[in-house]
Amino acid sequence: MNSSSSNSSMEHSRIMVDQYFIGGIIAFLLGFALFYNFQRKRDNCRASMEITVNESVSGSESRRPEGTDVIIVGAGVAGAALAYTLAKDGRQVHVIERDLTEPDRIVGELLQPGGYLKLIELGLEDCLSGIEAQRVYGYALYMGGRNAKLSYPLDKFDSDVSGRSFHNGRFIQRMRDKAASLPNVRLEQGTVTSLLAEKGTVQGVQYKTKTGQEMTAYAPLTIVCDGCFSNLRRSLCNPKVEVPSCFVGLVLENCQLPYTNHGHVILADPSPILFYQISNTEIRCLVDVPGQKVPSISNGEMAQYLKTVVAPQIPPELYNAFIATIEKGNIRTMPNRSMPAAPYPTPGALLMGDAFNMRHPLTGGGMTVALSDIVVLRNLLRPLRDLHDPSTLCKYLESFYTLRKPVASTINTLAGALYKVFCASPDQARKEMREACFDYLSLGGIFSEGPIALLSGLNPRPLSLFMHFFAVAIYGVGRLLLPFPSPKRAWLGARLISGASGIIFPIIKSEGVRQMFFPATVPAYYRAPPVK
Repeated sequence: MNSSSSNSSMEHSRIMVDQYFIGGIIAFLLGFALFYNFQRKRDNCRASMEITVNESVSGSESRRPEGTDVIIVGAGVAGAALAYTLAKDGRQVHVIERDLTEPDRIVGELLQPGGYLKLIELGLEDCLSGIEAQRVYGYALYMGGRNAKLSYPLDKFDSDVSGRSFHNGRFIQRMRDKAASLPNVRLEQGTVTSLLAEKGTVQGVQYKTKTGQEMTAYAPLTIVCDGCFSNLRRSLCNPKVEVPSCFVGLVLENCQLPYTNHGHVILADPSPILFYQISNTEIRCLVDVPGQKVPSISNGEMAQYLKTVVAPQIPPELYNAFIATIEKGNIRTMPNRSMPAAPYPTPGALLMGDAFNMRHPLTGGGMTVALSDIVVLRNLLRPLRDLHDPSTLCKYLESFYTLRKPVASTINTLAGALYKVFCASPDQARKEMREACFDYLSLGGIFSEGPIALLSGLNPRPLSLFMHFFAVAIYGVGRLLLPFPSPKRAWLGARLISGASGIIFPIIKSEGVRQMFFPATVPAYYRAPPVK
């Protein structure tokens, strides 16, 4: 009797799922037709470049070493990895980093499997050894007393391939050490104050050394990787930085995650909470607080907020450790920034890393994008022996901005869209979308593997992202209309589709429709290396 009932229920669920999936395909086709007409071409009007020009720097010492090929500003994840990669290809690299002591950050601690594959491709995977990096095999998703385990689709990869979580500073120091071990890398502590340019071409940088001495350094190519607080990007891109929320960071000790080797995402009210292990004994907790203001730490408002609003929503296995960490008072905050890539192609200079492009850190995709960008740039520069023709090099490197788009725009769009879907909202249509997303991912099979493959960087395909996003929306509509539709529910379903469109289309617009979905139609996609 029970077996028959179970089989019937399973068959009914299968039929329901098929209906929703077919609906998702239809929504994809209709949505894509609307989407393609949404913006046929990005606004290519670019503001005039304003590069700080210091043709003669009074009281500064000039360094114009004959062999320097590339100056890299910043030695974070992007800068250190790029320095090693270019030096390994025979370039003479000068890296200038503001502070060479070990960074202490609360983000940049989760590397997705797609990012790990790029790390292997760059020969930097050994930088994860000796820092207690933890393997990550997927996520556990919590909402309203329910939870679902979502695994990365790693069956086709070697057993070593997975995500990794770790202390950001330890990872960066290992990469700095590896880059500095190469004889053609010069790693120097100093603060770059401006780019040096002549007739619109960047020729190097002006910087202050650790002792305060004013210096100048020259190279045919300067790559700016000075992070999210970059003071140089305004001359190289159109920086439209948004701060949708802030993270409150804590480190829990003496506890275990409910699902070992998995990141934990709690769809809490008002916004998500993250847990993941960063060492053998420590678990990072990141509490998202919408907006640019957070409760004060100094007067106890933050501790009260964490205890009364956040603590009741976390898994019970972590509750005691969470409260104990709050009592210790080691609470930190940081703003979450988002900035689409909008470069001004500039002879002699290039932007990379968070200085160039940022997305909400909810999905942990930043390092994957940065490492993928480095692979693209390395492959473009490899055929070039001489970098001393800046205008020709600049035109050639415009292809970098197109070739990076499929990976970068997929991860960026997913981060922005998931954050908005995962946040609580008083709007009933948004509530339905959030519920539909959780239930869709809980279905397993293609319904969880597809989105998780996108999030992990293993299958960064914009069309797949677009289809799954609207499949979730149609699944939500199906939940409303079946088995007995009503005008009220139909109207709510229409609002759900409208809300989903309002979430994803502006993000796609900012990423660039043509470059994201049709990169092969961009002339720079086919640009060949300059021939001397």
